[in-house]
This record gives sequence, C-alpha cells and structure tokens, in this order.
Amino acid sequence: MSVFVTKSFLPPMDEYNKYIANIFNRDILTNQGPLVQELQKKISDFLGVENFHYLSNGTIALQLALVALDINDGEVITTPFSYVATTSSILWQRCTPKFVDIESDNFTIDVNKIESAITDKTRAIMPVHVFGYACDTDNIQKIADKHGLRVIYDGAHAFGAKYHGKSLLSYGDISTCSFHATKLFHTIEGGACIVRDKTVSDKLELQKRFGHTGDEHFILGINAKQSEFHAAMGLCNLPYMSQIISGRRRVSEMYDKYLDGCVGRPQPQAGLEYNYAYYPVLFKNESELLRVFDALNKQNIFPRRYFYPSLNKLPYIANATACPVSEDISSRIACLPLYYDLDTDIVARIANIIKENTK
Repeated sequence: MSVFVTKSFLPPMDEYNKYIANIFNRDILTNQGPLVQELQKKISDFLGVENFHYLSNGTIALQLALVALDINDGEVITTPFSYVATTSSILWQRCTPKFVDIESDNFTIDVNKIESAITDKTRAIMPVHVFGYACDTDNIQKIADKHGLRVIYDGAHAFGAKYHGKSLLSYGDISTCSFHATKLFHTIEGGACIVRDKTVSDKLELQKRFGHTGDEHFILGINAKQSEFHAAMGLCNLPYMSQIISGRRRVSEMYDKYLDGCVGRPQPQAGLEYNYAYYPVLFKNESELLRVFDALNKQNIFPRRYFYPSLNKLPYIANATACPVSEDISSRIACLPLYYDLDTDIVARIANIIKENTK
C-alpha cells in the first residue's frame, strides 16, 4: 500500500447520495443553486464571518480579490514561500509580484521587511498563512493603513484555524481559501473569498457570475461559480470537521513525540488555535532531505516538497529580489503524510526511517 502526503476525507457514500438524489429531483445543477447557498450559509456560521463567497477554486478567488479591489496594475507585495498560485494570480491580473523574504520561525512573510519594499507603484500586500500559521496581521494592517494599501490574505491553508479568538480568515480586506481535494476541508474543487466591506462584497458577487443579474448587465465579470455537486460534498464534509482536526492533531502529536530533536519544526504564534493542516519538517540541508525521500519512497511512502522552489526563482519571474531565508528553507523542507485516520504503525515507520537517515 502506498502512503501519500495527504488523503482526501470522504463522507459515507449514502450521505452524499442523498444530496445527489435531490439534485436529480430538482434538476438544478449550477448557477447559485440551493445547495451552494446552503453551504455558503453553513460555512459562514462555522467560521463566524460575513460576506462569504463560495467559488470554483482558490486561484480564481485570489484573482477576483484583486479585481474586486480594483488592483489591475502596479506591484503587489507577497511572499516567495507559497504554492505557485499565489504568484500566478498576481501575474494573471497583469500586476507585478514584489517578493519579501520570510521569517525563519514560522515561514510567514517577514513583517519587518515589508515597508522597505513599498514603492509608488505598490497597490496591495498579499501575505500567506502558510501551513495554517498566522501572519503578523496587526502589524501588516498598520503598514497597509499607513501607506493606503489593500491587504489580501491567501488563506488556502487557514480553514478552521483561529487567531486571537476569531477565524484566521476574517483578517484583511479580503481573505481567500481553497477547498481543493487535498485540503483540510474540501469540496473536491472549490475556493472562497471572505470580504470585509459589504460594497466590495456586492461587487464581487456580480463579478463571479459574469457581471449580470438576469438580463441586466452591470460590470465585467467572469465565471467563478460552483456546482451543486461540489456543494453537496462540502455539506457532507463540514459536520466532520471536528473529527478531522482531532484525528490530524493525534497524528501530529505522534510525529512530535517520535521526531523530537531530529528535525526542525515551525513555531506557532501566540494566540493561534492551529488547524493541523500540514506537518512540515525542516532538514539540515537538501542532501539530507533527498536521502530521506529516497528511503521513504523505497517503502512506498511519498512526502512532498512544500514549497519548492522559492517563488522568486521561477523561470518566468524577471528581476526578482533575492530572498535568502525562503531560498534556504524551500530547499530543505518537506511535508510528511498527514490525514485524520493515518495508522499509528505507519506514523512510527515514517519516523523511524527519518531518524535512521538523519543521524
């Protein structure tokens, strides 16, 4: 049996089939159907947020956030340590990513280096709550307010995490999320925007469905709607969130025990209620990482290099700023297999292989 870095949670098939049967009976498949609306309401309640938009994926969520805030040119300050979608969404909107290096303790954007990167072309800051660890939201907002900038959080990993007593997705002008099948909470494919301002939220509501209501056309839009079938999966999965997070916590704590002193680990911020979205480990160098990967792969165990390469090193990025911390960490970090029902014996076997190859 192969063990991959993640395994999608699937609800009991009969629960999903009940929703599917109702879809067939109603004959409504998409276009803001009843299940999409129900899921939007239930997730809003679960997170304790307003102005929640359920979308087709997390990348389009980032693009819509930029457009809804009228950021269609100029520079966007962001992190080089993330999945490529963070950078590609900026480029896709004809903006320029301006990379700021990361902190070495939790791998989020280094707030002390943001102001020096601001120019007269800067329009927004797009930090990432990487692996579900919180950015320094207070100081980022202070910098944004001082310079008249918008803040868009890429919260692809932040679902279920809380910071200072409220959802990590409630910070910034807009926070986005991903509900891809690999995520903690998934709808097979999917994403979301959580918008602070109601006027901007109403604008995004139009933009996500071609910019029109019925036959009345108001603004330029795109298709970011989600289907009833995807919403059905979300409605089935949401009630299991407590069980999913509890199971992932159990596995993470086992790794903590077995790997103590063997690998580096990010340090969660004070005030963070972590969601156990990933289990990242930091090796001494890239050679050690590759040696561990080879040993694990021979046992059909497949961790992943999250995130590699550092995004300022992408071949289509011109004149990118050097980010030595991100470049170093991205070369020697990996995420270990983590899902709610990962077998205890497998966790122990993974840990033993790592220890044998990091002596």
